Amino acid sequence: MSLLVVGLSHRSAPVSVLERAALVPEARGKLLQDAVSAEPVTEASVLSTCNRIELYADVDKFHAGVAELSNLLARHSGAGLEELTPYLYVHYEDRAVHHLFSVACGLDSMVVGEGQILGQIKDALAVAQELHTAGRLLNDLFQQALRVGKRAHSETGIDKAGQSLVTFGLEQLAAGRDVESWAQGKRALVIGAGSMSSLAATTLVRAGVGELAIANRTVERAERLVQLLTEPGGPGTATGLGARAVAMTSVPQELALADIVVSCTGATGLVLAGEMVAAAREGNTAPLALLDLAMPRDIDAAAHRIEGVHLVDIESLADASADAPMAADVDKVRGIVSDEVAAFGAAQRAAHITPTVVALRTMAADVVSSEIARLDGRLPDLDDKQRAEITQTVRRVVDKLLHAPTVRVKQLASEPGGAGYADALRELFDLDPETVAAVSRADTRDARERA
Repeated sequence: MSLLVVGLSHRSAPVSVLERAALVPEARGKLLQDAVSAEPVTEASVLSTCNRIELYADVDKFHAGVAELSNLLARHSGAGLEELTPYLYVHYEDRAVHHLFSVACGLDSMVVGEGQILGQIKDALAVAQELHTAGRLLNDLFQQALRVGKRAHSETGIDKAGQSLVTFGLEQLAAGRDVESWAQGKRALVIGAGSMSSLAATTLVRAGVGELAIANRTVERAERLVQLLTEPGGPGTATGLGARAVAMTSVPQELALADIVVSCTGATGLVLAGEMVAAAREGNTAPLALLDLAMPRDIDAAAHRIEGVHLVDIESLADASADAPMAADVDKVRGIVSDEVAAFGAAQRAAHITPTVVALRTMAADVVSSEIARLDGRLPDLDDKQRAEITQTVRRVVDKLLHAPTVRVKQLASEPGGAGYADALRELFDLDPETVAAVSRADTRDARERA
């Protein structure tokens, strides 16, 4: 089995294509279930954010795997295969590991060094675990990616190379002013109550907004977010924040009152149409700042043509981030990624031979048991002490004969190109392939159960 990733991101595709290809939450689960039902795929996980859609899988055939994953992405997204194909990228085995580790460290983010991607990788793993589509390989891969990302942020200054997408977007709206002084005392509206919206609400509160309304289709989720922001010790307690949850039907009225609006929902259509924004602006001369972090977009792009309205969306953030300075620490992070990819590859190659070693030792134990049983038939007068001593001696001889080759083969297998040693071991000892496969299946099942 081999790791394969097929995907597209802000680096490979224009925002218009990413918008059409975006996966709604319900589609992600169906995509994973369909993936593991496909012939070349045994494990699958999907990483879907506002600027990337990537399907990770353990496959037994490369070309068939690429074709299947590409078709699955097209089938479950809003874009056809012909539209997606020019923008899809493919990474295989070590390159796939390198890609995810780079993503986890923020090296592949729109804003280099942003840390929110770690939470999104964690969520992707949690969904795959919940649906039992992640086995040993993807559990190991994603958990290691989280560790690598945390290591990069703790051992380098990559955090200084960029900010979260929320902070970067607010800086673009502030147009050169300090975000805190720009947002101080303003009235803000956050549409959505997911992870990105929660981060936006928290950032706005810490920046000093005077009032905050949170709108969500499920009002209870908005109320929980308001409670977290205003409870004792929450970010809103120090500023005396006035926060409230509102229904989505109240958005037009709240829009007319707001100075800052941040929207990030999972809606497939526009949440703020141009006509709604224009209506909210009637008789209002105060500037209105709109930040659209959704993919596909929540806010009509035509809103930027309305007088007094400043709109920042994923497309304009992509343009702005292209000119963002790169920190020197990026090179350090790249070094960490390279080291971790090599270590992960060695560990996986060593793990690949483990079922063969287990099968060999099982076969040896069966031979010992068979010979001891034959000895019992030929020497029935042996007492228990004699029989135990003979059994222990035979087992020690077998263990000593197998110790050096099994230790050495694990060492050799951990090196690049070492996969062939498992085949050689199976051939030399005439091991039953089904016995080896059974050990592998048991390992995968155990990994899923642990998850």
